[in-house]
Amino acid sequence: MARVSQEHLDARRRQILDGAAICFARNGFHATSMQDVLKEVDLSAGAVYRYFSGKEELIAAVVGEVLGSVRGAFEEAVHLSPPPAPDVLITQVLGRTLAARANLTVDGEPAFPRLVIQVWAETLRNKELAVVLHEGYAGVRGAWSRIVQGYQDAGMMRSDVDPDHVARTMIAGAMGFLAQQSLFGPAPAEVLGDGLRALMGMTDVPAATGGSQLG
Repeated sequence: MARVSQEHLDARRRQILDGAAICFARNGFHATSMQDVLKEVDLSAGAVYRYFSGKEELIAAVVGEVLGSVRGAFEEAVHLSPPPAPDVLITQVLGRTLAARANLTVDGEPAFPRLVIQVWAETLRNKELAVVLHEGYAGVRGAWSRIVQGYQDAGMMRSDVDPDHVARTMIAGAMGFLAQQSLFGPAPAEVLGDGLRALMGMTDVPAATGGSQLG
C-alpha cells in the first residue's frame, strides 16, 4: 500500500479546517454539528476524526488559526524600522489578513470577519479558549506597543503618551472594522486607512474662523 504523502495529509487537514471555519462563520459554534462539517467538506466521519478527535478540538484549531493570523501579521511589522505610519500599517495588515482568507465565503461574502465575531463570542463561555484569546491579545498589544515605541524613537509621534494606550486604540480600530464588516458587509481595508489618515491629519480650528466650540 502506497504511503500517503505529508503534502496530502496537510491538504486534507486544510480542507477540514476551511470547511469547519465556513460552518462556524455561518451558524456559530453551538449550532454547528460535526455532521454539518462532514457535509461541508464532503468527507466521511473516519476521514475527519483521523485529524480531529471531535468538535471541541476542531473549534480550538480554528480559533487558534484566527487569532494567530492576526497576531502574526502585526508582529511582522515590529521588525520594520521605522514602521510605516499607523494608517498605512493597519491597512497593510488587515488587507493581507483578509486576502489570505478570501477563498472562504458565506452567502457570497467573506467568512473571516463573521468567524472573528463568532470566536469572540465563543471565548466568553469557553475558559480554555478565553486563555488563548487573552494570550493572543497580549501578544498583539505587545507588538503594537513596540511599533509605537518605534514611532516615538523616530520622532513620528509625541513621546508623552504611553505606547500601550496607543496600541489599545489601534487594536480597537482594527477590531471595530472587522465587526462592521461582519454586521454590515465587506469593505476594503483602505476605508479604515483613509479614515485614520483624516483623523491623524486634523488640526485645531482657530476660533476666528467660526469653528464651533463644544461645552
